[in-house]
Amino acid sequence: MIRNPLVSKTPLFAAGLAVLALAGCANAPAPIEQIRLTQKAVEQAKAVGATEQIEEMKLAQDKLALAEKNMGEEDYKRARILAEEAELDARLAEAKVLTKKSQDQLAELTARINRLRKQLGDVQ
Repeated sequence: MIRNPLVSKTPLFAAGLAVLALAGCANAPAPIEQIRLTQKAVEQAKAVGATEQIEEMKLAQDKLALAEKNMGEEDYKRARILAEEAELDARLAEAKVLTKKSQDQLAELTARINRLRKQLGDVQ
């Protein structure tokens, strides 16, 4: 008797398709650690003086709130994306604040040096 090779492999093929279909339907894991990292990044930005007047800080807080909402709705993929974006926005806000503070300190030191130079010039 001659066997059709397609008939003998059909159950195996169907099982493979079922596994792939189930894997595709599986939710991404909850981004609990990413949410925690994002919350910490927002707190750090606030600690150095970032406020909602800085656009990136406002974006970070808004995206974090949406990520937390998506966590509650079990849309973990969207929650992770928003949390990652929020973390980056918070870090950018922190960097902007620190850069501004450094620029202000540099301007103050430059002004002091110029005053000292002037005083030394007046003495001579």
